[in-house]
Amino acid sequence: MQRCLWVSDDPLYLAYHDHEWGVPQKDPQALFEMLCLEGQQAGLSWITVLRKREAYRRLFHQFSPSLIAQMTQEDIEQRLQDSSIIRHRGKINAIISNAQAMLAMESAGESFSDFLWGFVENQPVVSHYASYRDAPVTSPAAIKMSGALKKRGFKFIGPTICYAFMQATGMVNDHQTNCFCHPDNTSVTS
Repeated sequence: MQRCLWVSDDPLYLAYHDHEWGVPQKDPQALFEMLCLEGQQAGLSWITVLRKREAYRRLFHQFSPSLIAQMTQEDIEQRLQDSSIIRHRGKINAIISNAQAMLAMESAGESFSDFLWGFVENQPVVSHYASYRDAPVTSPAAIKMSGALKKRGFKFIGPTICYAFMQATGMVNDHQTNCFCHPDNTSVTS
């Protein structure tokens, strides 16, 4: 079975590649989780974040925006002492800011999922790269998404993070053309 060359033989990475990365995700809470996790990755490898994902879920209320938005300074200080996550004050604060921003959008009647998927006209963009090295690290849509999220108060969401988020949530499918997960190589639809 052929996979994208960026995937290691780590079982966690394999499962992520095979069952999550590039699969269209429209659930608002799942999108929120992935946006926050992508922000945690800044400057680090994705496998580092994947290995800590369960700890993030435990410490950040399963990524429930309404619960995260209520977290206090004391909660932040406790998390900064917990080595099961990335102990970076700015990144931890970003999760809370992002929860508040998402709730503000939704209370104003703006669907978080529809807003995000609007940057790809509600359809996954399927790429045809022979090598993962050919895929870009950002795109015009990711740049627009980043700017729009920043205007709404989101943090740690630059264009590169937004593009990685778009790949992770299936807004962009950048599986290599020879990968069994590429849409041209599978009859399974999402």
